[in-house]
Amino acid sequence: MSKIVLITGASRGFGKLWAKALLERGDKVAATARNLEDLNDLVQEFGSNVLPLKLNVNDRTACFAAVKTVKDHFGRIDVLVNNAGFGLFGAIEETSEQQARAQMETNFFGLLWMTQAIVPVMREQKSGHIIQVSSFLGLVTLPVLGLYNASKYAVNGLSETLQQEVAGFGIKISLIEPNGFSTDWSGASAVQTEANEAYTPVKAAFFEGTTPDSWGKPETTVPAFLELIDAENPPLHFLLGKIAYPVVKQVYAARLAEMEQWNQTAVTAHGH
Repeated sequence: MSKIVLITGASRGFGKLWAKALLERGDKVAATARNLEDLNDLVQEFGSNVLPLKLNVNDRTACFAAVKTVKDHFGRIDVLVNNAGFGLFGAIEETSEQQARAQMETNFFGLLWMTQAIVPVMREQKSGHIIQVSSFLGLVTLPVLGLYNASKYAVNGLSETLQQEVAGFGIKISLIEPNGFSTDWSGASAVQTEANEAYTPVKAAFFEGTTPDSWGKPETTVPAFLELIDAENPPLHFLLGKIAYPVVKQVYAARLAEMEQWNQTAVTAHGH
């Protein structure tokens, strides 16, 4: 049986790639983008199997309306892929209020609004899979991406809580947590802060630490994404790429060691 999948941010990157893969195997896809023209190629190739929707996920009312449109059109929604988002590059001190709020509005609040809109539909169906496209930077951090890190930590905290709340309704939650991939995330879609030369050495060290091998190939994620979509018992945390797991493992081991070192002091603070 084909799946009905709603994907936000389907105009480029992972969203476009995964939407096309689903359509090629016979699923039906509701694809959202801020500019409908960016979805014309999918419509021309796959016709009525794709429902293009203009959507800015920052608009909560529009998110609820989009979910209703998809439900009315296809009759159900099996999977939501919350993919809309962008990267903000720059030191925390450099970040303007507008940039900070815009980062959280799209990466966190946009995802929250879509999640709130889809849960009643899936709760009524007694089934569904919500896939949040987060990042391994929702588990560990890198300099020069402070607000992006923060937005993805928020997504992870929200989604881990959501899993506990909706499991009884037959709704599954997965966080896709990629390392760096060669998508528009760090290119055309990215926003840069106004540079403060005090952070030049930090930025230089950050970029010197990356190599061509650090960036995965977006097209090779398709089989893994489809396996996740089809899994009977999908994972909550799905680290995507070969860099993410060893980095997370190393950072978590260091965190636990530090906590252990200070644990006796922490225990005495409990008072009894």
